[in-house]
Amino acid sequence: MCALKMHADEVEIDAPLVRRLIARQFPEWAELPVERLESAGTENAMFRLGGELVVRLPRHPGAVDSIEHEQRWLSLLGPRLPVAVPEPLGRGRADDGFPWPWSVYGWLDGRNPAVDALDAPETLARELAVFLRALRRVDPTNGPTHIRPAPLSTRETETRAALAQLAGAVDTEAVTAVWEEAVRAPQHTGPPVWAHADLSPGNVLVAEGRLSAVIDFGCARIGDPAVDLIAAWNLLPAGVRDTFREAVGADDAEWARGRGWALSISLIQLPYYRETNPVLAANSRHVIREILAE
Repeated sequence: MCALKMHADEVEIDAPLVRRLIARQFPEWAELPVERLESAGTENAMFRLGGELVVRLPRHPGAVDSIEHEQRWLSLLGPRLPVAVPEPLGRGRADDGFPWPWSVYGWLDGRNPAVDALDAPETLARELAVFLRALRRVDPTNGPTHIRPAPLSTRETETRAALAQLAGAVDTEAVTAVWEEAVRAPQHTGPPVWAHADLSPGNVLVAEGRLSAVIDFGCARIGDPAVDLIAAWNLLPAGVRDTFREAVGADDAEWARGRGWALSISLIQLPYYRETNPVLAANSRHVIREILAE
């Protein structure tokens, strides 16, 4: 898990700061204990507040917009989804040495799944698919757009740069061939639909082998739903990928784009977080291995 600084413009966030912010803005919660949560998340710092609440604060300027984004859109998405998602209970403001807005959410029970030791991988594959189908059915009218549900070709420059950085660390020839195949796949031609766009193991919670919650909707936007197929490689084992694909209803083109998204995200993450976020770096290596093994 990671509490190290991962970005050059990251600010200091600790439990005493959170206690001061809560005391000044939410005095009804001022007596609750504050405990930092270990997390491999890169954008926000998380603190448990008592037994029923969690505080989420952006680590750096690039994460600030996600706070307001979740405050606005989770109330639309949450009631329409089959598993729990974060429920905003408080909207914090810049104050007392912290320069940005922040949020208080209800606590969600569960744990992040262990990628190589899932209790019930086929069940998880089906339940993730049910979640995604429900998310795709939410009315996209006036929904926000984002770089992740955009066409995969928009990742070309970043992905090629990451490949250059990883020369000698990965089989760049084989990876390049997979990437080029994904970019050549037909683009999404249907209407834009809602996508979580960051469906990584750290944003999935399980309890007793079942999907219990999906968190971090900071990237959720409308666009190409193929981006959410990344869970097939960053979380699910090869033996249940076909189950997941069939349950989601992904055709060949969407599946190829999803593989491209998983590969691109991992290639870009690996050199950036190699030293500062070992959990995320390890998952990036896992994704690359899984894709090359297919």
